[in-house]
Amino acid sequence: MKGYTKPLLVIFLVLLADQVVKTWVKTHMFIGQEFKILGHWFIVHFTENNGMAFGLEFGGEFGKLALSLFRIAAVAGIGYGLYYLIHHKYHRGLIVNVALIFAGALGNIIDSVIYGVIYGYAGLFHGRVVDMLYFPLLEGVFPAWFPIWGGEDYIFFRPVFNIADAAISVGVILILVFQKSYFKEEVIEEIGINNEIVED
Repeated sequence: MKGYTKPLLVIFLVLLADQVVKTWVKTHMFIGQEFKILGHWFIVHFTENNGMAFGLEFGGEFGKLALSLFRIAAVAGIGYGLYYLIHHKYHRGLIVNVALIFAGALGNIIDSVIYGVIYGYAGLFHGRVVDMLYFPLLEGVFPAWFPIWGGEDYIFFRPVFNIADAAISVGVILILVFQKSYFKEEVIEEIGINNEIVED
């Protein structure tokens, strides 16, 4: 189990937080209900979506089923990738970030696969993902001269998301930011192997 403790703990904590919050929202609020945490900047707003992260959708019943099955396949792939990284002793930061991505994807799969059955509104693989975190940090109106959206209202940040979405986003962003340090050891090791081959 050496090397597995921290990523497994990350996965467990993300899943626990994600599912506890979703269950509470689902059982204590109605669709569209919201309450403010930090004025207009942080709002808990209950919504559900049939599709991907941040409310994006993949149309129709077939699209929903295909998306659920794709998610399961993707999580299986990420899970294997995580095992590979741990087994080959990659950078711990990279492993933790992949664990975040895995946990987030798995958290949304739980909604998609079984929430419809648990809450009695759909069959297996046709559940809706519960979202509730809303951060409308800036609101205003685009100036009239602004291309395409001139005169229209804008909100930043508009998407409503959940803890699983956040875990995926944080994992991806940190990998992009720290990729040089994460993969530096692998590059050095590969150069060393190539040098040994040349010398032989």
